[in-house]
Amino acid sequence: MSTRRTSAAAPRSTSARRPSRPSAARTLRILVVASEMQPFSKTGGLADVVGALPRALGRLGHEVTVVTPRYRGVDAGPRTAALPLHVAGYDLDVGLHDAHVPGARVIFVDCPPLYDRPGLYNENNVDYDDNALRFAVLSIAAVEWAASAPAAPSVVHAHDWQAGLTPVYLRRFAALHHVPCVFTVHNLAYQGVFDKAWVPRLGLSWDQFRAEDGFEFYDRLSFLKAGVMLSDLVTTVSPTYAQEIQRPEYGYGFDGIMRARRHRLVGILNGIDHDEWNPSADPYLPEAYGPQDLGGKRKAKRALLEAFTLPADEAALARPVVGMVGRMVHQKGLDLIAAVVDELADRATLTVIGTGDAEFEAMWRRIAAARPDRVGAHIGFDERRAHLVEAGADIFLMPSRYEPCGLNQMYSMRYGTVPVVRAVGGLVDTVRPYNPRNGQGTGFLFSDYHPAALLEALDRALAAYRQPKVWTRLQLNGMRKDFSWDHAAAEYVTVYKRVMSSRRRTARAG
Repeated sequence: MSTRRTSAAAPRSTSARRPSRPSAARTLRILVVASEMQPFSKTGGLADVVGALPRALGRLGHEVTVVTPRYRGVDAGPRTAALPLHVAGYDLDVGLHDAHVPGARVIFVDCPPLYDRPGLYNENNVDYDDNALRFAVLSIAAVEWAASAPAAPSVVHAHDWQAGLTPVYLRRFAALHHVPCVFTVHNLAYQGVFDKAWVPRLGLSWDQFRAEDGFEFYDRLSFLKAGVMLSDLVTTVSPTYAQEIQRPEYGYGFDGIMRARRHRLVGILNGIDHDEWNPSADPYLPEAYGPQDLGGKRKAKRALLEAFTLPADEAALARPVVGMVGRMVHQKGLDLIAAVVDELADRATLTVIGTGDAEFEAMWRRIAAARPDRVGAHIGFDERRAHLVEAGADIFLMPSRYEPCGLNQMYSMRYGTVPVVRAVGGLVDTVRPYNPRNGQGTGFLFSDYHPAALLEALDRALAAYRQPKVWTRLQLNGMRKDFSWDHAAAEYVTVYKRVMSSRRRTARAG
């Protein structure tokens, strides 16, 4: 691989500084590299994190630039730089487009042959066969931009396997040798594994591939392993998940790698966007509501049932509604649902929205067709329906096999919807089990991955639902929790400063 530096550097951000920002000497220049960013592109929680964390860092006074692909349909603003690249035998005309969101600058990597496609990573559940090239180019473009910027970043923060080669390419530039890289694993099951024939095609070295701290994974190239092994520090999205991925049952073959990096592994719980997910100012709801007045939640329940063409009479409104929003994949425990779906539908009304594997999409279509008065399923993504589920459901169900962090349980609590979740990952870190003795807690948890355990937890929730005072207290307990990004952003700043200090000590020692 050879790269030719762009002749036009993108201009520096001119966004106004808030009076509360730190002094220039303490301001960090943070370069974020990620394959998704809400509101521009999304398949899951990664996009929510990359959309919200930079804004929170900006509120703390830091200068944040996000580099992400320009996918089909993204309004990316003006093209501000040309970046001709020669990668894997292809001459690529890459453009950089400059845009701004509150608190951050966004650089879109524009290369239509790579990114102007119907899907982000796949079509019809089949991955694009050139994903190695597509996301190597993302990392190359981010590093090239950083090398040509008027000032180098203080730190680079790369997310998930798609940005896993960022620390590899970062070391190609002398001007960036001092810049540390933090790498966040959002879901260890997705590892970016490709045929090793890509190693020379992407300009990588065989020595680095085979090194003890290299990126060989069972004789294949793993972008995720590159990010984990070659970054200065690895974070993941909840403290419990950081411990779980060091064990075989949750490590997906990476548990030994994560144990080897345990002294450079930190779990930081994701936050949620309190502006976007706010029942007192949600444009998708028929009426605002909050902890002081839950009246609007009943209207949201009626709107939810109507949106799924389910009965919405008084009897239906009195019956508990269970909601689910998310990817329809093996991780989410949908086989447990399939095993007890009749019992679930007898106990409550189900409203489900999501997309994913064909087998699970077909499963929900069959279930909805068999119980049209009790089950509503929307295959696809619809922002309004997602908000209505969070607001209108009484119970939110997450029976996950594993859950690195999870965001929907936090959205649900903010909307007064009580979560029933499996006790794994970030679900353990966010949902406190209800204690009937003192009224404390925010939801109901179960540990065994078994249909009977799910039903038992749901029955405990339904027993509380039949006691209005108990239920209202549960709702208010959750609504009063602070899951905003501000705390998480401060933890990330601590991590950034830690790796910057470590780099400085290494440079002095060398």
